[in-house]
Amino acid sequence: MSPATSGSRAPRIELPTVLEDRWKKLRLFEARVRERLEAALEPHDLTCSEYAALAALHYSDDDGHLRQQVLAEAIPINQSSLSRMVDRLERSGLTTRYHCASDRRGVYTQITERGRAKVEEARQSYLQALSDAVAEESNDEVSGRIAALLNG
Repeated sequence: MSPATSGSRAPRIELPTVLEDRWKKLRLFEARVRERLEAALEPHDLTCSEYAALAALHYSDDDGHLRQQVLAEAIPINQSSLSRMVDRLERSGLTTRYHCASDRRGVYTQITERGRAKVEEARQSYLQALSDAVAEESNDEVSGRIAALLNG
C-alpha cells in the first residue's frame, strides 16, 4: 500500500521553524479571506485586484490618477498582470490610460466617474465580507493575532 492510500488519517506538514509555520498560516489566512472577498465582489463584476486598483485610484490624493508603477505597488501586483487588468478596466469604462506629458515612458491610469460609482457600489459588500471573514478567522494563534491587528 502506498503512503497516499495508507489509511484515513490526513498527512501533517510540520515545517522546521516557527517562522516558516507562521508564514504558511499567514498565507492561508490571506487566501481564505481573499476567497470570501472574491465571492462578495462577483455580483459587482469585480475581482479583488480590480477592486483594490479602483479603490486606490478613487481614494488617491491625486484626483484619481496614478502612475501604473505606483498602482502596481499599491495593490500589490506585478506589472504584466497590472497591464492586463487595466486593459479590462479600461474596456469596461472604469479607467482610462494616458502617457505622462514630460516622460512618454510613464503611463498613468485614471479612474472614470463610472469607476468611482463602481467602487461605491461594491464597497459595502467588500467591507462586510472582509469584516465577517476576519471575525471568523481567529481560529489559531496566528490568525487571532492578525484579526486583532486588523480590528486595531
